[in-house]
Amino acid sequence: MTNAQNPTIDRDVVVIGAGPAGLMAAYTLKKAGKSVAVLEARERVGGRTWNGKVAGTDGKEHFIEIGGQWISPDQTRLSDLVEELGLKTFSRYREGISIYVDPEGNRHEYTGDRLPVNYATNKEMDKLIDLMNSVAEEVGATEPWAAQRAAELDSISFKDFLAQHTDDQEAIDNVSIYVASGMLTKPAHTFSALQAALMAASAGSFSILVDEDFILDKRVEGGMQSVSLTLAKHLGDDVFLGSPVRELEWATPDPSTADELNNIAADVRNGVENGVLGPVTAVSDKVTVNAKAAVLAVPPNLYNRIQFVPPLPREQQVAHQHISMGLVIKVHAVYETPFWREEGLSGTGFGGGRLVQEVYDNTNYGENFAGGTSGEEDSCGTLVGFVSDVYAEEMWALPAEERKQRILSAMADYLGPKTMEPIAFYLSDMAAEEWTRGAYATSYDLGGLSRWGHLQNQPTGPIFYACSDIAAEGYQHVDGAVRMGEAAAHAILEAR
Repeated sequence: MTNAQNPTIDRDVVVIGAGPAGLMAAYTLKKAGKSVAVLEARERVGGRTWNGKVAGTDGKEHFIEIGGQWISPDQTRLSDLVEELGLKTFSRYREGISIYVDPEGNRHEYTGDRLPVNYATNKEMDKLIDLMNSVAEEVGATEPWAAQRAAELDSISFKDFLAQHTDDQEAIDNVSIYVASGMLTKPAHTFSALQAALMAASAGSFSILVDEDFILDKRVEGGMQSVSLTLAKHLGDDVFLGSPVRELEWATPDPSTADELNNIAADVRNGVENGVLGPVTAVSDKVTVNAKAAVLAVPPNLYNRIQFVPPLPREQQVAHQHISMGLVIKVHAVYETPFWREEGLSGTGFGGGRLVQEVYDNTNYGENFAGGTSGEEDSCGTLVGFVSDVYAEEMWALPAEERKQRILSAMADYLGPKTMEPIAFYLSDMAAEEWTRGAYATSYDLGGLSRWGHLQNQPTGPIFYACSDIAAEGYQHVDGAVRMGEAAAHAILEAR
Protein backbone atom coordinates (compact mmCIF):
# COMPACT_ATOMS: atom_id res chain seq x y z
CA MET A 1 0.00 0.00 0.00
CA THR A 2 1.27 3.44 -0.94
CA ASN A 3 -0.44 6.79 -0.90
CA ALA A 4 0.23 8.53 -4.21
CA GLN A 5 -0.87 11.86 -2.75
CA ASN A 6 1.75 11.70 0.01
CA PRO A 7 5.17 13.22 -0.42
CA THR A 8 7.87 10.57 -0.05
CA ILE A 9 11.02 11.33 1.92
CA ASP A 10 14.17 9.36 2.69
CA ARG A 11 15.59 9.11 6.19
CA ASP A 12 18.01 6.86 8.04
CA VAL A 13 15.36 6.02 10.65
CA VAL A 14 11.60 6.43 10.87
CA VAL A 15 10.19 6.72 14.39
CA ILE A 16 6.52 5.88 14.93
CA GLY A 17 5.13 7.74 17.93
CA ALA A 18 6.08 11.14 19.40
CA GLY A 19 5.81 10.31 23.06
CA PRO A 20 8.88 10.55 25.31
CA ALA A 21 10.27 7.23 23.98
CA GLY A 22 9.99 8.06 20.30
CA LEU A 23 11.24 11.62 20.69
CA MET A 24 14.18 10.46 22.83
CA ALA A 25 15.10 7.88 20.17
CA ALA A 26 14.97 10.53 17.44
CA TYR A 27 16.84 13.08 19.59
CA THR A 28 19.64 10.58 20.29
CA LEU A 29 19.89 9.50 16.65
CA LYS A 30 19.96 13.05 15.36
CA LYS A 31 22.73 14.01 17.79
CA ALA A 32 24.69 11.05 16.38
CA GLY A 33 24.33 12.43 12.86
CA LYS A 34 21.46 10.27 11.60
CA SER A 35 18.50 11.66 9.70
CA VAL A 36 15.08 10.93 11.24
CA ALA A 37 11.37 11.38 10.71
CA VAL A 38 8.95 11.10 13.61
CA LEU A 39 5.38 10.19 12.67
CA GLU A 40 2.73 10.94 15.29
CA ALA A 41 -0.95 10.09 14.98
CA ARG A 42 -2.10 12.85 17.32
CA GLU A 43 -2.01 16.57 16.65
CA ARG A 44 0.37 16.93 19.58
CA VAL A 45 3.53 15.36 20.98
CA GLY A 46 3.80 13.80 24.43
CA GLY A 47 1.88 10.53 24.18
CA ARG A 48 0.59 9.65 27.62
CA THR A 49 1.95 12.92 29.04
CA TRP A 50 -0.45 15.74 28.31
CA ASN A 51 -0.75 19.30 29.62
CA GLY A 52 -4.35 20.44 29.65
CA LYS A 53 -6.79 23.15 30.69
CA VAL A 54 -10.06 23.12 32.58
CA ALA A 55 -12.48 26.03 32.69
CA GLY A 56 -13.36 27.19 36.20
CA THR A 57 -16.46 28.88 37.59
CA ASP A 58 -14.13 31.79 38.39
CA GLY A 59 -13.87 32.54 34.66
CA LYS A 60 -10.26 31.34 34.44
CA GLU A 61 -8.63 28.43 32.65
CA HIS A 62 -6.72 26.26 35.11
CA PHE A 63 -3.71 24.13 34.26
CA ILE A 64 -3.90 20.35 34.74
CA GLU A 65 -1.73 17.39 33.77
CA ILE A 66 -4.11 15.01 32.06
CA GLY A 67 -1.50 12.24 31.85
CA GLY A 68 1.71 11.19 33.64
CA GLN A 69 3.40 13.77 35.83
CA TRP A 70 5.72 12.59 38.64
CA ILE A 71 9.45 11.94 38.88
CA SER A 72 10.81 9.77 41.69
CA PRO A 73 14.43 9.80 42.96
CA ASP A 74 15.21 6.45 41.31
CA GLN A 75 14.28 7.83 37.88
CA THR A 76 17.72 9.24 37.26
CA ARG A 77 17.71 9.17 33.46
CA LEU A 78 14.58 11.31 33.32
CA SER A 79 15.97 13.66 35.95
CA ASP A 80 19.19 14.08 33.96
CA LEU A 81 17.24 14.74 30.77
CA VAL A 82 15.04 17.34 32.46
CA GLU A 83 18.20 19.15 33.58
CA GLU A 84 19.78 18.78 30.13
CA LEU A 85 16.72 20.37 28.51
CA GLY A 86 16.80 23.31 30.93
CA LEU A 87 13.51 22.46 32.64
CA LYS A 88 12.78 23.07 36.32
CA THR A 89 11.13 20.80 38.87
CA PHE A 90 9.31 21.31 42.16
CA SER A 91 8.45 19.03 45.07
CA ARG A 92 5.00 17.77 45.97
CA TYR A 93 3.45 19.33 49.07
CA ARG A 94 3.67 16.88 51.99
CA GLU A 95 3.46 18.94 55.17
CA GLY A 96 0.78 18.22 57.74
CA ILE A 97 -1.51 15.35 58.61
CA SER A 98 -2.43 12.60 56.12
CA ILE A 99 -5.65 10.59 56.15
CA TYR A 100 -6.36 6.88 56.02
CA VAL A 101 -9.89 5.50 55.56
CA ASP A 102 -10.22 1.90 56.73
CA PRO A 103 -12.42 -0.80 55.16
CA GLU A 104 -15.30 0.12 57.49
CA GLY A 105 -15.16 3.73 56.34
CA ASN A 106 -13.58 5.11 59.51
CA ARG A 107 -11.27 8.10 59.06
CA HIS A 108 -7.84 8.09 60.73
CA GLU A 109 -5.25 10.87 60.86
CA TYR A 110 -1.55 10.06 60.74
CA THR A 111 1.90 11.44 60.02
CA GLY A 112 4.97 9.72 58.67
CA ASP A 113 5.05 6.79 56.27
CA ARG A 114 3.07 4.23 58.31
CA LEU A 115 -0.64 3.73 57.78
CA PRO A 116 -2.57 3.87 61.09
CA VAL A 117 -3.73 0.26 61.11
CA ASN A 118 -3.90 -2.03 64.13
CA TYR A 119 -0.83 -3.89 65.33
CA ALA A 120 -1.77 -7.21 63.76
CA THR A 121 -2.50 -5.69 60.32
CA ASN A 122 0.66 -3.61 60.48
CA LYS A 123 2.68 -6.75 61.21
CA GLU A 124 1.06 -8.57 58.28
CA MET A 125 1.73 -5.65 55.95
CA ASP A 126 5.40 -5.66 56.92
CA LYS A 127 5.52 -9.40 56.27
CA LEU A 128 4.02 -8.99 52.79
CA ILE A 129 6.32 -6.10 51.93
CA ASP A 130 9.37 -8.11 53.02
CA LEU A 131 8.11 -11.04 50.96
CA MET A 132 7.73 -8.91 47.83
CA ASN A 133 11.13 -7.31 48.42
CA SER A 134 12.62 -10.79 48.35
CA VAL A 135 10.70 -11.82 45.23
CA ALA A 136 11.58 -8.59 43.42
CA GLU A 137 15.26 -9.13 44.18
CA GLU A 138 14.96 -12.73 43.01
CA VAL A 139 13.42 -11.95 39.59
CA GLY A 140 15.02 -8.56 38.87
CA ALA A 141 13.80 -5.97 36.40
CA THR A 142 15.85 -6.84 33.32
CA GLU A 143 14.77 -10.41 32.56
CA PRO A 144 12.07 -11.51 35.03
CA TRP A 145 10.99 -14.21 32.59
CA ALA A 146 14.39 -15.90 33.06
CA ALA A 147 14.12 -16.20 36.85
CA GLN A 148 14.17 -19.73 38.25
CA ARG A 149 10.60 -19.43 39.56
CA ALA A 150 9.29 -17.29 36.71
CA ALA A 151 6.67 -19.77 35.46
CA GLU A 152 5.51 -20.52 39.00
CA LEU A 153 5.16 -16.86 39.98
CA ASP A 154 3.50 -16.07 36.65
CA SER A 155 0.83 -18.75 37.10
CA ILE A 156 -0.67 -17.27 40.28
CA SER A 157 -2.42 -13.93 40.61
CA PHE A 158 -0.91 -11.24 42.79
CA LYS A 159 -3.98 -11.36 45.01
CA ASP A 160 -3.80 -15.13 45.52
CA PHE A 161 -0.05 -14.97 46.08
CA LEU A 162 -0.48 -12.49 48.91
CA ALA A 163 -3.40 -14.52 50.28
CA GLN A 164 -1.10 -17.55 50.53
CA HIS A 165 0.88 -15.66 53.15
CA THR A 166 -1.84 -13.89 55.16
CA ASP A 167 -5.56 -13.97 55.77
CA ASP A 168 -5.64 -10.28 56.75
CA GLN A 169 -7.68 -8.73 53.94
CA GLU A 170 -6.91 -5.17 55.02
CA ALA A 171 -3.19 -5.93 54.79
CA ILE A 172 -3.66 -7.45 51.33
CA ASP A 173 -5.67 -4.43 50.11
CA ASN A 174 -3.18 -1.92 51.50
CA VAL A 175 -0.15 -3.68 50.03
CA SER A 176 -1.67 -4.51 46.65
CA ILE A 177 -3.05 -0.99 46.05
CA TYR A 178 0.36 0.31 44.98
CA VAL A 179 0.64 -2.19 42.13
CA ALA A 180 -2.97 -3.06 41.31
CA SER A 181 -5.08 0.09 41.33
CA GLY A 182 -2.07 2.40 41.72
CA MET A 183 0.05 1.34 38.73
CA LEU A 184 -1.31 -1.52 36.63
CA THR A 185 -4.84 -0.18 37.24
CA LYS A 186 -6.23 -3.70 37.17
CA PRO A 187 -7.72 -5.83 39.95
CA ALA A 188 -5.01 -7.81 41.74
CA HIS A 189 -6.57 -11.11 40.61
CA THR A 190 -6.00 -10.31 36.92
CA PHE A 191 -2.20 -10.16 36.80
CA SER A 192 0.53 -12.37 38.18
CA ALA A 193 2.87 -12.19 41.15
CA LEU A 194 5.71 -12.11 38.59
CA GLN A 195 4.21 -9.00 36.98
CA ALA A 196 3.97 -7.35 40.43
CA ALA A 197 7.58 -8.32 41.20
CA LEU A 198 8.71 -6.69 37.94
CA MET A 199 6.91 -3.51 38.96
CA ALA A 200 8.75 -3.53 42.29
CA ALA A 201 12.13 -4.48 40.84
CA SER A 202 11.90 -1.67 38.30
CA ALA A 203 11.69 0.84 41.17
CA GLY A 204 14.47 -0.83 43.16
CA SER A 205 12.34 -2.69 45.73
CA PHE A 206 8.78 -3.16 46.85
CA SER A 207 9.52 -0.96 49.87
CA ILE A 208 10.25 1.91 47.50
CA LEU A 209 7.08 1.20 45.57
CA VAL A 210 4.88 1.54 48.66
CA ASP A 211 6.64 4.69 49.87
CA GLU A 212 4.39 7.39 48.45
CA ASP A 213 6.77 10.12 49.54
CA PHE A 214 9.48 8.51 47.42
CA ILE A 215 7.72 7.51 44.22
CA LEU A 216 5.58 10.61 43.89
CA ASP A 217 8.32 13.10 44.49
CA LYS A 218 8.76 15.91 41.95
CA ARG A 219 6.92 17.46 39.03
CA VAL A 220 8.14 19.46 36.05
CA GLU A 221 7.24 23.15 36.02
CA GLY A 222 4.86 23.60 33.13
CA GLY A 223 3.96 19.90 33.13
CA MET A 224 5.64 16.65 32.14
CA GLN A 225 4.62 17.16 28.52
CA SER A 226 7.23 19.93 28.51
CA VAL A 227 9.87 17.19 28.18
CA SER A 228 8.35 16.06 24.88
CA LEU A 229 7.65 19.61 23.70
CA THR A 230 11.29 20.57 24.28
CA LEU A 231 12.63 17.45 22.55
CA ALA A 232 10.33 18.17 19.61
CA LYS A 233 11.74 21.69 19.32
CA HIS A 234 15.21 20.18 18.87
CA LEU A 235 13.83 17.97 16.09
CA GLY A 236 11.98 20.78 14.31
CA ASP A 237 10.44 19.83 10.97
CA ASP A 238 11.40 16.17 11.45
CA VAL A 239 8.23 15.71 13.54
CA PHE A 240 5.04 15.11 11.54
CA LEU A 241 1.83 15.49 13.54
CA GLY A 242 -1.57 14.12 12.54
CA SER A 243 0.24 11.34 10.69
CA PRO A 244 -0.96 7.95 11.92
CA VAL A 245 1.06 5.17 10.30
CA ARG A 246 -1.27 2.88 8.40
CA GLU A 247 1.27 0.48 6.92
CA LEU A 248 4.84 -0.55 7.61
CA GLU A 249 6.68 -2.51 4.93
CA TRP A 250 9.62 -4.15 6.63
CA ALA A 251 10.73 -7.46 5.10
CA THR A 252 10.72 -9.66 2.01
CA PRO A 253 8.41 -12.66 2.46
CA ASP A 254 9.84 -16.15 2.20
CA PRO A 255 8.44 -17.59 -1.08
CA SER A 256 8.53 -21.13 0.34
CA THR A 257 5.75 -20.23 2.80
CA ALA A 258 3.21 -19.45 0.10
CA ASP A 259 0.31 -21.90 -0.23
CA GLU A 260 -1.36 -21.32 -3.57
CA LEU A 261 -3.75 -24.24 -3.08
CA ASN A 262 -5.28 -22.50 -0.04
CA ASN A 263 -4.67 -18.95 -1.25
CA ILE A 264 -2.17 -18.15 1.54
CA ALA A 265 0.39 -15.48 0.68
CA ALA A 266 4.06 -15.80 1.51
CA ASP A 267 5.14 -14.50 4.93
CA VAL A 268 8.08 -14.65 7.35
CA ARG A 269 7.01 -17.58 9.50
CA ASN A 270 10.43 -19.18 9.08
CA GLY A 271 12.07 -16.23 10.74
CA VAL A 272 14.09 -13.14 9.86
CA GLU A 273 17.46 -11.84 10.95
CA ASN A 274 16.64 -9.52 13.83
CA GLY A 275 18.36 -6.24 14.60
CA VAL A 276 19.80 -5.93 11.11
CA LEU A 277 19.23 -2.75 9.11
CA GLY A 278 17.19 -3.10 5.96
CA PRO A 279 14.72 -1.16 3.90
CA VAL A 280 11.49 -0.12 5.64
CA THR A 281 8.68 2.04 4.33
CA ALA A 282 6.20 3.72 6.67
CA VAL A 283 3.02 4.98 5.03
CA SER A 284 1.20 7.61 7.08
CA ASP A 285 -1.71 9.93 6.37
CA LYS A 286 0.59 12.82 5.50
CA VAL A 287 3.96 11.43 4.43
CA THR A 288 5.63 8.22 3.29
CA VAL A 289 9.08 7.57 4.72
CA ASN A 290 11.71 5.25 3.27
CA ALA A 291 14.32 4.33 5.86
CA LYS A 292 16.85 1.73 6.96
CA ALA A 293 15.20 1.06 10.35
CA ALA A 294 12.00 1.79 12.22
CA VAL A 295 11.46 2.52 15.90
CA LEU A 296 8.00 1.45 17.02
CA ALA A 297 7.47 3.78 19.99
CA VAL A 298 3.84 3.15 20.88
CA PRO A 299 2.27 0.92 23.53
CA PRO A 300 2.03 -2.76 22.50
CA ASN A 301 -1.77 -2.61 22.62
CA LEU A 302 -1.60 -0.25 19.61
CA TYR A 303 0.71 -2.35 17.42
CA ASN A 304 -2.34 -3.83 15.70
CA ARG A 305 -3.37 -0.37 14.47
CA ILE A 306 -0.60 -0.75 11.87
CA GLN A 307 -0.75 -3.14 8.93
CA PHE A 308 2.63 -4.85 8.80
CA VAL A 309 3.74 -6.03 5.37
CA PRO A 310 4.47 -8.87 5.65
CA PRO A 311 2.63 -9.68 8.91
CA LEU A 312 4.75 -9.90 12.05
CA PRO A 313 6.03 -13.36 13.02
CA ARG A 314 3.53 -15.68 14.68
CA GLU A 315 5.08 -15.46 18.17
CA GLN A 316 4.74 -11.66 18.12
CA GLN A 317 1.14 -11.93 17.00
CA VAL A 318 0.27 -14.36 19.79
CA ALA A 319 2.10 -12.35 22.46
CA HIS A 320 0.28 -9.14 21.60
CA GLN A 321 -3.06 -10.86 22.11
CA HIS A 322 -2.17 -11.34 25.77
CA ILE A 323 -1.21 -7.74 26.53
CA SER A 324 -3.69 -5.10 27.64
CA MET A 325 -4.01 -1.82 29.46
CA GLY A 326 -5.94 -1.24 32.65
CA LEU A 327 -8.53 1.44 33.33
CA VAL A 328 -8.23 4.50 35.53
CA ILE A 329 -9.87 7.88 36.03
CA LYS A 330 -7.46 10.62 37.04
CA VAL A 331 -9.51 13.17 38.96
CA HIS A 332 -8.59 16.87 38.95
CA ALA A 333 -10.37 19.20 41.37
CA VAL A 334 -9.33 22.86 41.61
CA TYR A 335 -10.25 25.09 44.59
CA GLU A 336 -10.00 28.82 45.32
CA THR A 337 -7.34 28.00 47.92
CA PRO A 338 -5.67 24.80 49.15
CA PHE A 339 -8.11 24.66 52.06
CA TRP A 340 -6.70 21.40 53.41
CA ARG A 341 -3.40 23.10 54.18
CA GLU A 342 -5.27 25.72 56.21
CA GLU A 343 -6.70 22.83 58.22
CA GLY A 344 -3.25 21.30 58.83
CA LEU A 345 -3.70 18.51 56.26
CA SER A 346 -1.14 17.38 53.68
CA GLY A 347 -3.80 16.58 51.07
CA THR A 348 -2.67 12.93 51.02
CA GLY A 349 -5.30 10.25 51.56
CA PHE A 350 -5.34 6.45 51.19
CA GLY A 351 -8.07 3.87 51.37
CA GLY A 352 -7.56 0.34 50.03
CA GLY A 353 -10.73 -0.86 48.34
CA ARG A 354 -12.36 2.61 48.35
CA LEU A 355 -13.91 4.28 45.31
CA VAL A 356 -11.10 6.85 45.33
CA GLN A 357 -8.12 4.96 46.72
CA GLU A 358 -5.53 7.77 46.56
CA VAL A 359 -5.68 11.55 46.90
CA TYR A 360 -2.75 14.01 46.72
CA ASP A 361 -2.10 17.73 46.80
CA ASN A 362 -1.43 18.55 43.14
CA THR A 363 -1.19 22.32 43.34
CA ASN A 364 0.73 23.77 40.41
CA TYR A 365 3.92 25.81 40.47
CA GLY A 366 5.58 28.13 37.97
CA GLU A 367 4.65 29.18 34.46
CA ASN A 368 2.39 27.13 32.23
CA PHE A 369 0.36 27.87 29.13
CA ALA A 370 -2.82 28.24 31.18
CA GLY A 371 -1.33 30.83 33.55
CA GLY A 372 1.03 30.83 36.51
CA THR A 373 4.11 32.84 37.45
CA SER A 374 7.71 31.65 37.33
CA GLY A 375 9.06 30.86 40.79
CA GLU A 376 5.66 31.04 42.44
CA GLU A 377 2.99 28.56 43.47
CA ASP A 378 -0.50 28.79 42.04
CA SER A 379 -2.84 30.60 44.42
CA CYS A 380 -5.51 28.01 43.68
CA GLY A 381 -5.21 24.60 45.28
CA THR A 382 -5.51 21.43 43.20
CA LEU A 383 -6.23 17.88 44.30
CA VAL A 384 -5.64 14.78 42.21
CA GLY A 385 -7.38 11.47 42.92
CA PHE A 386 -7.53 8.09 41.23
CA VAL A 387 -10.45 5.77 40.50
CA SER A 388 -9.24 2.45 39.14
CA ASP A 389 -10.39 -0.71 37.36
CA VAL A 390 -13.90 -1.87 38.26
CA TYR A 391 -14.72 1.39 40.03
CA ALA A 392 -13.78 3.35 36.92
CA GLU A 393 -16.13 1.19 34.86
CA GLU A 394 -18.91 1.89 37.36
CA MET A 395 -18.29 5.65 37.24
CA TRP A 396 -18.24 5.91 33.46
CA ALA A 397 -21.65 4.20 33.39
CA LEU A 398 -23.21 7.04 35.43
CA PRO A 399 -24.59 10.40 34.24
CA ALA A 400 -21.93 13.13 34.45
CA GLU A 401 -23.36 15.01 37.44
CA GLU A 402 -23.93 11.85 39.48
CA ARG A 403 -20.41 10.67 38.61
CA LYS A 404 -18.98 14.00 39.80
CA GLN A 405 -20.87 13.92 43.07
CA ARG A 406 -19.95 10.31 43.80
CA ILE A 407 -16.25 10.96 43.19
CA LEU A 408 -16.13 14.22 45.14
CA SER A 409 -18.00 12.58 48.02
CA ALA A 410 -15.40 9.80 48.10
CA MET A 411 -12.61 12.42 48.19
CA ALA A 412 -14.47 14.27 50.95
CA ASP A 413 -14.19 11.13 53.09
CA TYR A 414 -10.51 12.09 53.34
CA LEU A 415 -10.49 15.87 53.35
CA GLY A 416 -13.91 16.97 54.51
CA PRO A 417 -17.01 18.72 53.10
CA LYS A 418 -15.12 21.58 51.40
CA THR A 419 -13.91 18.97 48.90
CA MET A 420 -17.43 19.01 47.44
CA GLU A 421 -17.07 22.60 46.18
CA PRO A 422 -14.35 22.81 43.49
CA ILE A 423 -14.24 25.75 41.12
CA ALA A 424 -13.07 23.41 38.35
CA PHE A 425 -13.43 19.66 37.87
CA TYR A 426 -12.00 17.38 35.20
CA LEU A 427 -11.73 13.61 34.67
CA SER A 428 -8.93 12.25 32.50
CA ASP A 429 -10.40 9.59 30.23
CA MET A 430 -7.33 8.07 28.56
CA ALA A 431 -9.19 4.86 27.73
CA ALA A 432 -11.41 6.82 25.34
CA GLU A 433 -8.44 8.56 23.72
CA GLU A 434 -7.97 6.95 20.32
CA TRP A 435 -4.19 6.64 20.45
CA THR A 436 -3.92 5.48 24.07
CA ARG A 437 -6.92 3.22 24.79
CA GLY A 438 -6.20 2.59 28.46
CA ALA A 439 -4.39 3.58 31.63
CA TYR A 440 -0.72 4.03 32.39
CA ALA A 441 0.78 1.00 30.71
CA THR A 442 0.27 -2.50 29.41
CA SER A 443 0.69 -5.75 31.29
CA TYR A 444 0.29 -9.44 30.49
CA ASP A 445 -2.45 -11.91 31.29
CA LEU A 446 -1.56 -14.59 33.82
CA GLY A 447 1.30 -16.64 32.42
CA GLY A 448 2.11 -14.20 29.63
CA LEU A 449 5.20 -12.45 31.01
CA SER A 450 7.17 -15.67 31.51
CA ARG A 451 6.18 -17.02 28.07
CA TRP A 452 6.58 -13.98 25.85
CA GLY A 453 8.38 -11.29 27.84
CA HIS A 454 11.69 -12.14 26.14
CA LEU A 455 10.21 -11.07 22.80
CA GLN A 456 9.18 -7.55 23.78
CA ASN A 457 12.61 -5.90 23.54
CA GLN A 458 13.95 -8.11 20.77
CA PRO A 459 14.02 -6.33 17.38
CA THR A 460 11.92 -7.80 14.59
CA GLY A 461 14.09 -7.52 11.50
CA PRO A 462 14.79 -3.76 11.17
CA ILE A 463 11.98 -2.85 13.61
CA PHE A 464 13.18 -1.75 17.04
CA TYR A 465 10.83 -1.26 20.01
CA ALA A 466 10.76 1.57 22.55
CA CYS A 467 8.16 2.49 25.17
CA SER A 468 7.76 2.50 28.96
CA ASP A 469 5.65 -0.67 28.73
CA ILE A 470 8.70 -2.79 27.92
CA ALA A 471 11.22 -1.04 30.17
CA ALA A 472 13.19 -2.62 32.98
CA GLU A 473 14.18 0.34 35.17
CA GLY A 474 11.45 2.93 34.96
CA TYR A 475 8.81 0.39 33.92
CA GLN A 476 5.50 2.22 33.33
CA HIS A 477 7.07 5.63 33.92
CA VAL A 478 8.36 8.41 31.69
CA ASP A 479 11.83 7.48 32.91
CA GLY A 480 11.38 4.03 31.36
CA ALA A 481 10.21 5.57 28.09
CA VAL A 482 13.30 7.79 27.96
CA ARG A 483 15.60 4.86 28.73
CA MET A 484 14.01 2.65 26.07
CA GLY A 485 14.08 5.39 23.42
CA GLU A 486 17.77 5.95 24.05
CA ALA A 487 18.45 2.18 24.08
CA ALA A 488 16.67 1.69 20.73
CA ALA A 489 18.70 4.51 19.21
CA HIS A 490 21.97 3.01 20.43
CA ALA A 491 20.97 -0.43 19.11
CA ILE A 492 20.37 1.07 15.67
CA LEU A 493 23.69 2.93 15.75
CA GLU A 494 25.45 -0.35 16.52
CA ALA A 495 23.51 -2.40 13.94
CA ARG A 496 24.92 -3.37 10.58
